[in-house]
Parts: sequence; structure tokens; C-alpha cells
Amino acid sequence: MPVPAEGTGSIDGVSSSLDAATRSLTVDVDGPVHYVDMGGPADGPLVVAVHGLGGSHVNWSAVAPLLTQRSRLLALDLVGHGLTPIEGRTPDIEGHRRLLSGFLHAVGGSPAILVGNSMGGLVSALQAATEPETVAGLVLVDPALPTGRPALVHPRVVVNFALCAVPGVGEHFLARRRRRTTAEQSVNRVLGVCCVDRSRVPADVVAAHVALTEHIDRARGDASYLHSARSLSQLMARPTATIRRLGDLDQPVLLLHGARDVLIPLSAARRMSAAHPDWRFEVAPDIGHVPMLEAPEWTSDTIGDWLDHQGSAAAVRASPSEHSAGTVRAATEGTLS
Repeated sequence: MPVPAEGTGSIDGVSSSLDAATRSLTVDVDGPVHYVDMGGPADGPLVVAVHGLGGSHVNWSAVAPLLTQRSRLLALDLVGHGLTPIEGRTPDIEGHRRLLSGFLHAVGGSPAILVGNSMGGLVSALQAATEPETVAGLVLVDPALPTGRPALVHPRVVVNFALCAVPGVGEHFLARRRRRTTAEQSVNRVLGVCCVDRSRVPADVVAAHVALTEHIDRARGDASYLHSARSLSQLMARPTATIRRLGDLDQPVLLLHGARDVLIPLSAARRMSAAHPDWRFEVAPDIGHVPMLEAPEWTSDTIGDWLDHQGSAAAVRASPSEHSAGTVRAATEGTLS
């Protein structure tokens, strides 16, 4: 049962951009999993937000006040990311999927709509393919999905992943960078890569990212980042089995992509859209890898329109019945201090 986060979770400033209804909680999935209940109507569709490589629940802070006008929004931290410790679990792609599966079973009273960014999009899609009864629909935001053909990636990104892929070299590279950068510098560096214009990210959301980075054990975070990045690289290098698994998806899907994403090029999203013509595909002009941070209004409006049209069946499935609504409310509200 979810409990209020203590020590590992509830810290001043981390969720500063969200309203007073926000709650920092943990639930047991073979160890503590931290998540934030970002609010929303109890009878609205249940939406679970899944961050990307090196990210956390705060990645959804800018778009949360918009999404929660009609949906119940929960944002979790994956294995070794944010405020979720490793605790004997493995921070690879399958380990993240197992954690997401356990989380959905622990807190969901109905199938959820998964909103996943980057690696989180891959993890969400794999969960939908593996346990389709737990996922009503998918919103994939610049997802790291294999397409069978390498995309042209920015050289800086190639160098970063190449360094991180080599055992020992990756650890040395990140440790050296960690010693030379403050939490604020680290956040600004990441936003600079992920955004076309990082000044578009609200100042309080940036401050929340900095506060979390100051709070966590950055060495532990780097270790989880490396493990996850290596797992992702291996999957992308041998994509056939994953492409086959994802070919079985039958839930409604909304594919969103920033036109100027340097981490996952638009060409990859176009190939994915062509392979799945039943998916709705929308491109955010002049936006990078994290539209939910850089263009939250566009992101929320597009998701809302999809819920009204192509994703309407998913919204119905994810909206709790009277019994399950009571279950979800009791699981969260009954444990808050």
C-alpha cells in the first residue's frame, strides 16, 4: 500500500511547480518505489507518466497542472532514478518494465494510460505489449523505439554514448564530470541538450530539477544511468526481438515528437509512424527531446484532443468504475499525512 515518502522522497522544493494537492509517496515493488500523485479528478482517466534515461518525476512538472484538469496523474521514478533506490533490483530496460508492471498492479484500480518519454516510452510500450490488460493506451513522447535502421544522431550524442558504453571508461567519464559540475550546472547541461531553447522551461520547474539533483546521491544516479544506457544501447544494436514484440501492440497510441530532437531524430519517429499507420502522429515545431518541458501547452492540448478522438476508448478504459475509483482513492488518500 502506498505510504507518504519519508527521508528518500518528501523534500522541500522538489515539486515546487505543482499545487498543494501534490503528494510524494512510496509503494513496495520488491523494494520502495517513489512516485508523486500530481492530482486530478478521482473519476478521470488514470495517467501514469514514465520518465526517460537519467530523468525523474520532476520531468512532468511543467505539463502536470494542464493534464490534471481532466486526468488523474501519477509520475513514478524508475529503478535507481530520482528518489527510487536500486534495492537489489536491476536498472536495465527489463528491470524498469518489471518495476512499472508492479507499480501498475500496486496503485492502479483500472488500466492506465501510460505517457512515456524517451527510454520511458520504450519501457511503456514494452509493458503494453507484455501485459496489455494493464495499459489502456499509450502516449509516446520522443520515444526510444527501435526501427530497424539507425538514425542520424548528433555527433555529441554519439560520443557521449560511446564513452558510456565502455566499462571503466564510462564510470571515469561521469565521475570526472560530476566532480567538475554543480547540481545547477548539471541540470542546465541536460536541458541544453534536450531543448532547443531551455529558457522556455518554467523557472520553478528548473528549480525543482536542481533541488532534486542536490538532494540525491549523484554517484548512485550515474551508476544507474550507465546501467540503463548500456542496456538501451544493446537493445538498439539488436532490435529484431523488440520490434517483433512491439508489433503486437493493439492499444490506441499517440506518438509525439519534437522536430529538432538531437537525441532521437524526427526521421526515426517518421519511420515508426509509417510502420504503424493506425497511430496518431504529431510533430512539435522547433521543439527538442522533451516537449512536456519545453512546450507543455502544446503537449497537453494534443493529448487532450487525442483523448477526445482517437484515444477516447483508452480514456474510458482508464477511467475507474465506482468500485475501482474507491480503491484508488483509498490507496492514496488514506495514507497521506
